[in-house]
Amino acid sequence: MGERRSLGRPFGWLWASYSASAMGTGLAFGAFPLIAILALDAGPAQVSVLAAVGPAVGALVAVPLGPWVEFRRKRPVMIAMGLVRCAALASLPVAFALGVLGFAHLLAVSVVLAAADIAFRAASGACLKEIVPSGGLVAASARLEATTWTATVLGPPLGTAAIGVFGPVVTVVADAVGHLLSAVGIRAMGGRERRPERAAPPGERGGAGGARPGIGDLFDGWRFLLAQPSLRRLFCNALAVNALVMSTAPLLTVLMLGDLGFAPWQYGLAFGVPCAGGLIGAWAAPRLVTRWDRRTVLLAAGTARACWLVGLAAVGPGTAGLVLVIAVEFAMITCMGAFNPVLAAVRLELTPADRVARVLTAWSVTGRAVTAAVTALWGLLAAVTDPRTALAAAGVLLLATPLLLPRTLEGSSGSRG
Repeated sequence: MGERRSLGRPFGWLWASYSASAMGTGLAFGAFPLIAILALDAGPAQVSVLAAVGPAVGALVAVPLGPWVEFRRKRPVMIAMGLVRCAALASLPVAFALGVLGFAHLLAVSVVLAAADIAFRAASGACLKEIVPSGGLVAASARLEATTWTATVLGPPLGTAAIGVFGPVVTVVADAVGHLLSAVGIRAMGGRERRPERAAPPGERGGAGGARPGIGDLFDGWRFLLAQPSLRRLFCNALAVNALVMSTAPLLTVLMLGDLGFAPWQYGLAFGVPCAGGLIGAWAAPRLVTRWDRRTVLLAAGTARACWLVGLAAVGPGTAGLVLVIAVEFAMITCMGAFNPVLAAVRLELTPADRVARVLTAWSVTGRAVTAAVTALWGLLAAVTDPRTALAAAGVLLLATPLLLPRTLEGSSGSRG
């Protein structure tokens, strides 16, 4: 992937830790709805509440965590968040074994996981910026992105098979172990991490690390995102693309399994095989940046990823329809796999080190809120019209999202990877 020798031992441990966590999460993909249905006899309304309310409340809880993470050493925060996620997940099989597992418990764990995940991502982004030189950020982000797609390809089918053999909570145990191993890997990174300093405003006494975060710090991430022209455009583009793409997933599920009569294994194939494209795109990203530059790759991959979704509105029954879904998803996910590492690297470059955690928290919280709102809106649109019409509407709107991409990258420390 190029730049391999420049990434260093600390990144190797960070990558290994991320891999353990990602694989556990991949194995547990969809575990909460399955537990709700198989173990708690939950109905559609409860499953919908679990899918929407838990992450939304978790994102709200995570808002004050941005400033909290910003002014602390990042590795202890990452270890703590890994242990919190491990403990929260481990409580589910224990409660299940004791016969006391309830829906409220499942919802509470969902909230804790969402908040802890946002805090972990904020801390890990700041850690990545500190341990990897600017010239290696694309390569480092590409390896993390490739790991995500690998876990997405392998995890769900293995997890589903394990649930069929060992019961509904087995993948939750695997996820808890993954977060525990992640915390161990972070601890093994070694080296001394400096304590972040923050100058106290006039008349205010700071602690050992400077002034304590105030109410104004809660919104500092959003203020910076909206004030920096390139980041603002990337932020708006990411919000629009992610929300429109994610809003179509339940619609395509209804269309394929309902109206078109595809078997569950065909549905799984249609979503599993294309994820290999994300792996291909992620591994290609550093080479693309080396050959051209970051701005060009962002524009090209960002434009290309917007061109495919509209094709899903034409899916029909039978083998031809299945091939169409796989082809469209594969092309779109390949473009995303190339785009995402470059976006992650540029976002870190354009953000000062003392604002990374707040910016990443603001990005994650807003992304989850917008995606939830758009998914609900598109569900309403599909109910008023039909899933195919809603898919087409999302695809057409997605075609306009490249207009939000920046034509320059003001403030970047370098245009090449």
